[in-house]
Amino acid sequence: MDKAREAAVRVLFEVHELGAYANVALGKALKAGRFTETDRRFLTELVYGAVKAGDTLDWMLKKYITRPLSKMQPTVREILRLGIYQLFFLDKVPPSAVCNTSVELAKCMGFLRLSGMVNGILRTAVREPERAAFPEGKGRATEGLALRAMHPFWLVKHWVKEFGFHQTEALCRFNNEEPVLSLRVNTLRATRDDIMKRLAVEGVKAESSSWAPEGIRILSHGSLDAMKALQEGYAQVQDESSMLVAHILHPNRGDFVIDACAAPGGKATHIAAQMGDAGHVLACDIYEHKLARIRENAKRLGITSITPVLLDAREIGAHYAGRADAVLVDAPCSGLGVLRRKGDARWRKTLESLKELPTLQLAILESAAKAVKTGGTLVYSTCTIERTENRDVIESFLAAHEEFMLEKAGNFLPEITESVQLHREDDMIQLMPHVDNTDGFFIARMRRR
Repeated sequence: MDKAREAAVRVLFEVHELGAYANVALGKALKAGRFTETDRRFLTELVYGAVKAGDTLDWMLKKYITRPLSKMQPTVREILRLGIYQLFFLDKVPPSAVCNTSVELAKCMGFLRLSGMVNGILRTAVREPERAAFPEGKGRATEGLALRAMHPFWLVKHWVKEFGFHQTEALCRFNNEEPVLSLRVNTLRATRDDIMKRLAVEGVKAESSSWAPEGIRILSHGSLDAMKALQEGYAQVQDESSMLVAHILHPNRGDFVIDACAAPGGKATHIAAQMGDAGHVLACDIYEHKLARIRENAKRLGITSITPVLLDAREIGAHYAGRADAVLVDAPCSGLGVLRRKGDARWRKTLESLKELPTLQLAILESAAKAVKTGGTLVYSTCTIERTENRDVIESFLAAHEEFMLEKAGNFLPEITESVQLHREDDMIQLMPHVDNTDGFFIARMRRR
């Protein structure tokens, strides 16, 4: 039996039936199996591709079955999803190989009597691909875009209303691209040039970030576990847009800074580095296992100024009233700016959850604001592109708190490239994935009078 395809079916089962996260389930499968490098790449492509395709695969599969998909045996359903994905989205896999390996999977995984059904469905899909043609034309353009771009229909409809059809199409297309890994240099230990040279020696192809002076874009690499610059604490995985937060916070050496929602510690360690590890960063989270991640990252990077604290961000104001020079609220959000990095995330969102988030975000911001001393800084950030979670939250907060004033966030951006300069005049920074070629990110900076 094909090891990569078998593992892919099992991972998909965990994701769809047990609620596992795709990256976690795939990581376990890769560690447990003895795969060649070719099989590792194929398995990764199968899992992330099929998970990303989500409801689109089911829509297509329903064109070739007569019984409800929900009534089908779960493992067989995953075999068929994987087969449809290979037939319609992987050009390099011969249709005969897809059909044959799918039948063998059904037999070897204990579904001999259903293997004929698997064979019939997939061979019909090979003979009659037109059955699964996506709808087009007036009145069905949005539905067709959602299916073609592998995004939930409700989300595409929502974005079309917010951004227009063509911008939504470009955004969806960007979300389906391969995400670029980026590293933030640990400036306490090295310069970007130092790390670029180290990476080159390790055979890693990289280029300087056009957004952050300590950022590096990794263009090709092997296992992260083998990347010495990363494992030895000379760098930290962090997206370029996320790196801008510490710059806009702009802490001073010796400051007392509170990171209200700190896990896994990327921004907290960046803030500490910005202060030369000479100050105090209180890194808060509500989960002990996430605090452990902060400790691990700080230790690996050689940072001693961070104190992880088990604390709900909505209680920060009561514990640290008027004590902080700066407070960062990197708020829990819908994550709609980072969908290209999380193939399964788009299918876990709902319109109802989007409506609930601003209440939580405002509550955290209200509490965190109480911890800011007079003259101190309050920064709010999210990794979403939703106005209701971003600008609307800030405007609601400022309307109720005259003691805070908005400062032009663009003034605090690092002056390095034309990309950054395009946002120099922004009062609040909103990066759009398909426009800025980064994760979607929002940052606002306020000062207490």
